[in-house]
Order: sequence, then structure tokens, then C-alpha cells
Amino acid sequence: MTVYGVWRCSTDAQDQERQVLALKEAGCDVIRGDHITGKSDFSARPELTKCLEEMKSGDTLIISELSRLHRSFIGMVNEVSKLLERNIQIVTLDKRLDTRTMPKEITMLLVSILGYAASQEIAQLKSRTAEGRAVAKNRGVKFGAKRKFDKFQIAEIMDKRDQGLGYGSIAKALGMNKSTVQMIVQREAAA
Repeated sequence: MTVYGVWRCSTDAQDQERQVLALKEAGCDVIRGDHITGKSDFSARPELTKCLEEMKSGDTLIISELSRLHRSFIGMVNEVSKLLERNIQIVTLDKRLDTRTMPKEITMLLVSILGYAASQEIAQLKSRTAEGRAVAKNRGVKFGAKRKFDKFQIAEIMDKRDQGLGYGSIAKALGMNKSTVQMIVQREAAA
């Protein structure tokens, strides 16, 4: 019986070290992990997929919290059900789930509640983010990448376009990307 540990970080900027240390302290024999968002498809998580394929009946999966396995309600319930059917135990380091000591019915009830809570957390986060963006836009905050060209370059592009030059010719003359020149011309024409 092997004890597997799985970590997940949502972005490359996040560090998995805290999760890996906790998994080692919990006695994991094998530790795998992915840098990927929790709402991503399982096929986009190669290390988790490899771990789940390697696991056999009687093995244990340890994760820091259930949302490290999946963030959606349906995803959590499905994955936990599949693991339990294979007689694989699941333990979370946050102590909310330990299938070694719970009947399957209680486990599934708890997973449903935790899955619902995780889904609601994501929905609230998206809502708050959208509200914050709307407030910032109303205050005049500009989103997106900073412009890499100035008003003089725009004037030169428009002048060359008025002379009948094509996007590619203008881009080559100014050392710019053709799609950038085309975007500038279209934006200026709409203004």
C-alpha cells in the first residue's frame, strides 16, 4: 500500500514548496504535482493523471485540501467517487476529509458540501472581480498591455495609409508588426 501526495499551484508564480513539505511530513511515498488552475480539465494535469493511473486498491491519496483535486462541485464528486470505487483512500491535510475513518455515505455527503462551497467561492470571486473591473473602468483605468507606440508613430502610420501604402509596407518601413499597424489604422478610423 503506497501513500501518494498530490500538490497543485494555480500559477507558475505560486510556490509548491509549502504543499510538498506538508505532504512529506504526512508520510507520502510518492509526490506529484502540477502548475495549473483548479478549473482546468484533468487531461491538462499530466502529473495528477499519472498518479491516478499508478494508484492501486488499498493505496492512499493525500492532498492539502479537496480543492487541490478539483474545484468544481461535479468534478470533486466524480473524482472522489472513482477513487472510492477503486478502494483508494483520500486524506486531506486540512482534516476535513479522511475516507479511512468515514463511511462512504458520509464521505460523499461531505464531498458534496465541500464541492458546493468551492463552486460558490469561485462564483463569488468572479463576481467580485467583475465588479472591481467595472468600478475601475468607470474611474478611467485602462486594462490590457501598455501601448508600444506613441502619437507620432500613429500619425506616421495614418499618413502612410493615406498615401495608399498597404499594412505590410507600412509595418516594414516602421519596423512594426503588420497586425499592429492594421489594429492602429482600424482603431483610428473608428475614433
